Amino acid sequence: MAAIELNGLTKQYGGSVMALRGVDLRVNKGEVFGFLGPNGAGKSTTINILLDFVRPTSGTASVLGFDAQADSQEVRRRTGVLPEGYKVYDRLTARHHVEFVAESKAVDDDPEAILERVGLEDAIDRKAGDFSKGMKQRLTLGMALVGDPDLLILDEPSTGLDPSGVQDVRQIVNEESDRGTTVFFSSHILSQVEAVCDRVGILREGELVAVDTVDGLRDAAGTQATLRVTADGVTDEAVGAVQSLSGVSNVSFSDGLLTASVEDGAKMNVVTTLEDNGASVSDFETEEASLEELFMAYTGGER
Repeated sequence: MAAIELNGLTKQYGGSVMALRGVDLRVNKGEVFGFLGPNGAGKSTTINILLDFVRPTSGTASVLGFDAQADSQEVRRRTGVLPEGYKVYDRLTARHHVEFVAESKAVDDDPEAILERVGLEDAIDRKAGDFSKGMKQRLTLGMALVGDPDLLILDEPSTGLDPSGVQDVRQIVNEESDRGTTVFFSSHILSQVEAVCDRVGILREGELVAVDTVDGLRDAAGTQATLRVTADGVTDEAVGAVQSLSGVSNVSFSDGLLTASVEDGAKMNVVTTLEDNGASVSDFETEEASLEELFMAYTGGER
């Protein structure tokens, strides 16, 4: 069963603004799925349709086997949500926030256990109005975990968090995935997305332009890897010979390190060419294109 299934989903605002343009997407049960796109690409509109905060102009959306509009209450009961920019209640304690969500979902989760999990064990009975931005984000994440949701929607979960908090989010995502929870993950911290997601979808101007694993996106985009070769005795002629190789570009050499952009199959040709031209190679390493580079390639440079 698909955890999320979108078929021909469109959303038009004001008769002229097309936020979504025929989006087809299937997110598998138990998958950690990264949902990416520049500002205004349609990510928030998609999430709002999944939660029935916005109705689509055409097309269908199902969540956990339920129609996102007709069965919205059942969807929300089974879904934990960390929305971007959520405002906590300043006069309520962290404990009260978690208890409120537990009551609304008719579950008896232990607030202390949940708040300890998100790093707020020392602030359980403090009012949220005294919290820092990062603490409020941790609290909102804790609220999303109430009821052991089958689907966890995280929209910019690392906002306001320090590096320790970002690592905590990653750990929680991995724990939820191990439990069988589907995680729908939208973030501008692409290194974090790359670390935790099984697959990634990229939206651009309301259209889903790519869906694949990071390695699959790399192959489809034809992005080159960066090869770094540590070598002695590298002459200008050797650098020129490497530059002339098929599938090799952006060659530079400085302080015993040769760097080049290479396509698959060209890496060993670089090393062999250096050695054939009198260089002594002591080490080499390859760095694949990052998700950020792939994102820029698929979105035309938009952030």
